[in-house]
Amino acid sequence: MPELPFPAGTDVLQVVWCPLIHNDEAGTALPKVYWRSEQTATADQVLTDPPVPYEYEEEFVPRPCVVTPTRVVEYPNRDLPGDLAQSLSQRFDEIEEAFGFSYYEMATTVQSKAGGYPGWLQQADWPDCRCGRRMDHLVSITASEPVEGRWFPLDEQGAESSDPGKWTETDHVIGDSIGHGMDMGDLGGVYLFVCPDCPDMPYAHRYDC
Repeated sequence: MPELPFPAGTDVLQVVWCPLIHNDEAGTALPKVYWRSEQTATADQVLTDPPVPYEYEEEFVPRPCVVTPTRVVEYPNRDLPGDLAQSLSQRFDEIEEAFGFSYYEMATTVQSKAGGYPGWLQQADWPDCRCGRRMDHLVSITASEPVEGRWFPLDEQGAESSDPGKWTETDHVIGDSIGHGMDMGDLGGVYLFVCPDCPDMPYAHRYDC
């Protein structure tokens, strides 16, 4: 993902967390971010099987799954200023009539992703860096993955799905198999933010459910 703000000499982003609930962190896992070099990371023997924690909350441990990234353009939904939303309300009505989805459903996807806008379920809560600037959204890791509607991945719909965005009789089986399978505290999401202007690339996270 070349859009990520890799520090010089790095080309791998690694996000890890303790899979136990931390009460001082609103009942969520506590994520850590590491920027690495593939050359350095693979210099030693690479494990074929990931280590299994001896103690963990099942909802914070992902099941093995593959990633099929899709590059899209997003627009702010809850980050949209109220006066601008009011000015565009007629246009939003036209969009919903034409496409069958509201602007807010189409603007931002609520799923695991890099870049774009956080798919806030609550009010937007962007962290500020110690340098004073608002941090950039880096990565979202969400419990939900779209299984219908505007953001339902085309490569997941199956040959029998003639109407994009609509379920078929077997789609519930597909839906249950999509994504990492984590609930993360009542179907929440962990959003990671970074300040690329600071040399040490400080980061912060927010939990949203």
